[in-house]
Amino acid sequence: MNKKTDMPVMLSKPIEAPYTPSALSYWHILPIIAAMMIIPSLAFSAAGDEQLSPLAVLKNWIPLLLEGFVFNLVISVCAMAVGTAAGTALGLGQISPNSLMRSGSWFVTQFFRNAPWLVLLFFAMFLLPFEFSIAGLTIPMPDWFKAIIGLSLPVMANVSEIVRGAIRSLPSGQWEAAESLAYTRRQTLWLVILPQCVKRMLPPWMNLYAILTMATVLASIVGVSEVMTLTGRALSAEGGRPDLLAPFYGFVLLLFFAYCYPIARYTLRLEKKFAVIN
Repeated sequence: MNKKTDMPVMLSKPIEAPYTPSALSYWHILPIIAAMMIIPSLAFSAAGDEQLSPLAVLKNWIPLLLEGFVFNLVISVCAMAVGTAAGTALGLGQISPNSLMRSGSWFVTQFFRNAPWLVLLFFAMFLLPFEFSIAGLTIPMPDWFKAIIGLSLPVMANVSEIVRGAIRSLPSGQWEAAESLAYTRRQTLWLVILPQCVKRMLPPWMNLYAILTMATVLASIVGVSEVMTLTGRALSAEGGRPDLLAPFYGFVLLLFFAYCYPIARYTLRLEKKFAVIN
């Protein structure tokens, strides 16, 4: 009688975990920024010049640069609020049963979504009036307000696509269940569909806000007194010294990184929490 032998068992290939990008620590970027600021100072000291070192000059201008950066944040928050409100309405228009509204909303979304942000900013600057009158009262329209309008247009188009995509991603059974309960279309949208879409829309919405915040420096081209404009004025006031370029612009880079990078990391946490990416 033959002895029974054990046959080798073919093991299936283990399922690989989805790739998760490693977190970029502040210690990855801080040495680069520090080098940009310190190396010019060391070279300046070696030259033996009697003027203030680049770091000493930067220290004197930091309060003004911080004020300009806060203005960037104000522009980003206001543009995001205006763009989100208009984009939500536009996104709902894209799923409207009315073909005319649906087509019009789609055209507006695609037009502003595929237009360069700087071109839209220039259009807002030069096409909007410098002042307008209401009931005999003349109200000036400052450049920063035009910048908010100009930057809110591409935000509006992108939010429209975020809303449309989130609504379309829901199973059709949600609409059918609401219809079986005699909900109107408006009730279905506001009570059933949109509450479920919030967790799907939040991560891309936050990414869009981070992109918008970094794009606010475009307002410097049209004369808005934000951080890049003030940086240029500070460099001019110091006589255009070339050794100041790296410290000043490195400080501006550090400001935006310190503000936008936590938003990017929190976005990834929300994607995992809400299981947006499967």
